[in-house]
Amino acid sequence: MHRRGLLIGLAASVLLAGCGATPSAEGGFVGGDGSLTIVPVAERQPAPQITGELLGGGTFDSADLAGQVIVYNVWGSWCAPCRKEAPALEAAAQASAGRASFVGINTRDLDQGPALAFTRAFGITFPSVFDPDGRELLKFGTQLPPSAIPSTLVVDAQGRVAARVLGETTEATIRGLVDDVAAES
Repeated sequence: MHRRGLLIGLAASVLLAGCGATPSAEGGFVGGDGSLTIVPVAERQPAPQITGELLGGGTFDSADLAGQVIVYNVWGSWCAPCRKEAPALEAAAQASAGRASFVGINTRDLDQGPALAFTRAFGITFPSVFDPDGRELLKFGTQLPPSAIPSTLVVDAQGRVAARVLGETTEATIRGLVDDVAAES
């Protein structure tokens, strides 16, 4: 009986550790620590073409945003740091209008209901690609993968990955990255 209780406790702790502020491989993904990687212009690699169904209907193709700075935010409705950073991302999107396009990549929500509730609750106005199985995330490969949830990637106007934040970010960080990358054009 004691062993069974220990196994139940262990299973519960793994499930609860799925989304956190410190780096961890528990819960099937790595929780980020807010670390920032800026890629020098000469070392940037092309970002993948992201396509898919949008939350609430419609489709997305990143090719339609060619020549623009794109900010991708990887999130899930079940992720506490995603909920915490959502207002900052929306504020950064509003402040960066005309200089960058923001696109969410919703992952691991098995249906759109919770994800749509998340966007309504936090007033998110930018579109999000519904990517329940992570296929779009896998396109980033190993060069600078969004391996934490949340993660934010900034793609320059030439379509190359310019920066990545693993974990929760701030409005000031994203606005600064957008300003720097947009000024390169």
